[in-house]
Amino acid sequence: MSTTAEESEHPEIEVSEAASNKALALLEEESLDTDTAGLRPFVQQGGCVGLPYGMRFDTRPDEDDLIYEHHGLRVFVDPASIQYIGGVLLSMRRVSKAQALMLKIPTSSRSVAVANLSAPEHDCQHDDHRFI
Repeated sequence: MSTTAEESEHPEIEVSEAASNKALALLEEESLDTDTAGLRPFVQQGGCVGLPYGMRFDTRPDEDDLIYEHHGLRVFVDPASIQYIGGVLLSMRRVSKAQALMLKIPTSSRSVAVANLSAPEHDCQHDDHRFI
């Protein structure tokens, strides 16, 4: 059974209002129900230069997910990712000429752009940024 983050003692995830609003707008563009669907930040195992972070939309949480809610946005985190994702701040930021959802990792001195909101198809990039 999925757990609401407030019911547990798991690390908090912060989401700015601007990031929540943009993610909710994207969910609606994808015709996803914002009452059940949500944003899933995750960490992929492996990688040559640190852990690759990613993000995608899911129609509903998995059974063992932690569920966070910020400004109407549901955020789903799987148990394997929470140790790396816990404590992050998800915010909007301009990167070059595009807007991106940024993860500020508390254990790192830098932010990671994980969602290029200007890319028409949200393609994966082959640099140190991970996009939807």
